[in-house]
Amino acid sequence: MENLSIIMIEDDEELAYLLSNFLKQYNLDVTNYADPFLGISALNIHKYDLLILDLSLPGLDGLDICKEVRERSDIPIIISSARSDVEDKIIGLGLGADDYLPKPYEPKELYARIMSIIRRYKASYKTTEKESNFILNADARTIIFKGEVLKLTQAEYEVLSTLIERVGCVVSRRDLIRLAPSLGDENESRSLDVLVSRIRSKLNDNSKNPQFLHSIRGIGYRLNA
Repeated sequence: MENLSIIMIEDDEELAYLLSNFLKQYNLDVTNYADPFLGISALNIHKYDLLILDLSLPGLDGLDICKEVRERSDIPIIISSARSDVEDKIIGLGLGADDYLPKPYEPKELYARIMSIIRRYKASYKTTEKESNFILNADARTIIFKGEVLKLTQAEYEVLSTLIERVGCVVSRRDLIRLAPSLGDENESRSLDVLVSRIRSKLNDNSKNPQFLHSIRGIGYRLNA
């Protein structure tokens, strides 16, 4: 496997050392910054394949870093935090983080999530090299389909944008519900089915013989661009 360069912004230097040593055996080179301002500077200068970001940092909140990084970069972001507030998780994912890993966790789980995200990003880039029917503008929170802006509800946007970001990959129902906070807490699974049906209608996609939005029985959905 090719070497991957990872930046970690984590003020717990003992944890950072432990994770760095563990990931090194898998050809993952980790550079840690306990000072968030130095970490941001490094991101501006060097190219990294993935960011592991703590939230509770000295002098700067990790959510602010997440927002700033996502505004100017599509680098994959994993939030690694001891903060257990569900609101932090929702905000972090809403700001563009790809995953949220609550501490404590096993280093093996972090490695598995890193590789899962890297695979998705590589698949996404391969697809975007071809002509795509979908254009996602995350800043404007709009989706263009075949040259026209789709009229979507907030929940529809959250589901479809998640599928576009992972185009060509199967996204589990659980992940889609987790990444679509507008679905609410009640009857989430059924609400997802209704949303997907509405999205298909707006794409003029036949549910029995879909071209774009495919249902994977018992697992979730896959979007073809």
